[in-house]
Amino acid sequence: MSNPKFYVVPGQTDKSLPFPEKAVEVCPKCYGSGMELIPGKGARPCSCRRKRIQENLFERVRIPKRYSNCSFSNYQTLTESQKNAFKRAYTLAQKYPDVEKGLLFMGGVGTGKTHLAVSILKCLTERGFNCLFCEFGSLLREIQNSYNPATQSSELKVLEPVLEAEILVLDELGASKPTEWVKDTMSFIINTRYNDEKLTIFTTNYLDERRDEREETLEDRIGARLRSRLYEMCQTIVVEGPDYRKKFDKLSKIKKT
Repeated sequence: MSNPKFYVVPGQTDKSLPFPEKAVEVCPKCYGSGMELIPGKGARPCSCRRKRIQENLFERVRIPKRYSNCSFSNYQTLTESQKNAFKRAYTLAQKYPDVEKGLLFMGGVGTGKTHLAVSILKCLTERGFNCLFCEFGSLLREIQNSYNPATQSSELKVLEPVLEAEILVLDELGASKPTEWVKDTMSFIINTRYNDEKLTIFTTNYLDERRDEREETLEDRIGARLRSRLYEMCQTIVVEGPDYRKKFDKLSKIKKT
């Protein structure tokens, strides 16, 4: 038998809820009070309370919903490079602030680079540090939108949390077309955090060496000066392995047949 669901059912005169005629599902342990009663012992904070606190914390960190379940406990290490990447990421998350450099995860798509970066942020957020996740392309669009007076924001206002965060994950570095404006924006962010000695974790699909003549390197995308700066700011970790997303495609095809 499945676990029963419990609801708070407002009375007919209760006008405090937007839709008073609807029942609201609550935790079966504390009935929405946040305190769980233990027979013969008293009360203690309910586990659902901590979950809500964690969700609020991760929301402030701006971790995308797609990665909300990512953690060190469910990262799959199929190759030696993934095992090494996991070890480096976990060590940083445990030892911070006693670390000298951030991390630069580089490798093909679907190898778990963002998974590890998010896992670090979750761990450090739970330890009380000020963390932030940014997908670089989305950040650029947000900055561009800030030029519109109707948005009532400014470029510096958009960049302030990116520059001030103790630990920043900058995801998909080099993914946007490398115009001069993009390079200038990258330079401003990276150089500011470099000068302020703030820890930054990067992920990118671009490598330092071409695997064929048509392939671009990370230096091609961000420029030689910034790539040089990253050598000083971060440990470079190449993550190799199969694209984990392909397994979902295979499962989908199996279900269809």
